[in-house]
Amino acid sequence: MNLTITPGKLAGTVTPPPSKSQAHRCLIAAALAGEGSVIHNLAGSQDIRATRRCMEELKTNRNTLPEFNCGESGSTLRFLIPIALALRGGGIFTGQGRLMERPQQPYFDLFEEKSIRYEQRDGVLTVEGRLTPGEYRLPGNVSSQFFTGLLMALPLLEGPSVIIPTTPLESEGYIGMTLDVMHTFGIDIASTRSLPPHYLIPGGCRYRSAEVTVEGDWSQAAFWYAANCLGCAVNVRGVTQHSTQGDRIIESHCLELSQPGDAEIDMSGCPDLAPPVAAAAAVRRGITRLTGAARLRIKESDRLSTIAAALNAMGARVTEYPDSLTVYGQDSLAGGGAVDCCNDHRIAMMAAVAATRCREPVTLLGAECVAKSYPDFWEHYRMLGGVFHEYTGK
Repeated sequence: MNLTITPGKLAGTVTPPPSKSQAHRCLIAAALAGEGSVIHNLAGSQDIRATRRCMEELKTNRNTLPEFNCGESGSTLRFLIPIALALRGGGIFTGQGRLMERPQQPYFDLFEEKSIRYEQRDGVLTVEGRLTPGEYRLPGNVSSQFFTGLLMALPLLEGPSVIIPTTPLESEGYIGMTLDVMHTFGIDIASTRSLPPHYLIPGGCRYRSAEVTVEGDWSQAAFWYAANCLGCAVNVRGVTQHSTQGDRIIESHCLELSQPGDAEIDMSGCPDLAPPVAAAAAVRRGITRLTGAARLRIKESDRLSTIAAALNAMGARVTEYPDSLTVYGQDSLAGGGAVDCCNDHRIAMMAAVAATRCREPVTLLGAECVAKSYPDFWEHYRMLGGVFHEYTGK
């Protein structure tokens, strides 16, 4: 679906979808607990459907390895790999888009140490073996998804384990969210006072059923906060101010960007915020550097490249570096061109809010990709006064 957006300010009240990050964790914990859990405010995004589908597969009763179609969800894939090893002796994992190209080396290094067999060929990852209690070392600068997968799986083993970050942690807020969800479902993980903390995991645990309500998603709300930085008047409801979601820091980032002058924002803790932050930075008085962003290259797209390409196509001035972006703020954007969304939901939403400050219409190619995380995005955009129509040109 290609859409042409007519520039104009957005105004009104919007409730973003439930937190995808929290929902993945709650769904997995509830499935591991068995019957009896109730999860309120659960959305039907493509990623969440992938986790639900895979948890159903985990429960199948057959002698062969379970087969997990993870769609395009990195969380589903990385969370389920160690859980499948703990409960089913492994699994066969597939996906769509760039998912199976995304690196799994932190797991592979552990598998070689633990004598777990793995093979990745032609977009299929097969892992076979059993997790055993013990010591698990991971670099702290890898995706927190590797930590979460192990944190959720290791309590199911017969004995205690420890996860030791070998370098300072990035995205520690997501690990905190994991520990919070596990506590809700009956499993408590202790940690040392050392920096980075070591996670002390008891064995022989059972998840207990629980009733939970998934919070609003700060990652998606971030685009409406960015729109406000660009001069819109969007009131965001349904997000929790004291949330464990690290992406709530978007409020602080937007406050900084609303002031004139040069700014430097470290994206290592919350890399998903780079697209909305970059959009807000494109139209302001000052130069903004987004640093600590190397992991953006292994998302649904190479986001350092696609953020720069999309905003530059709209008339922004963005320079791409190996692990950072520099955005040179302007009074407005020219617009008038076409933006390839690169099958990346966050690129499409970034372009949509940036279009509010363009002087000419902007065409988004592949705008349907928002369904990965925010299926109602275009409906909400129109509800807020956004004007767009389907582009039918050649």
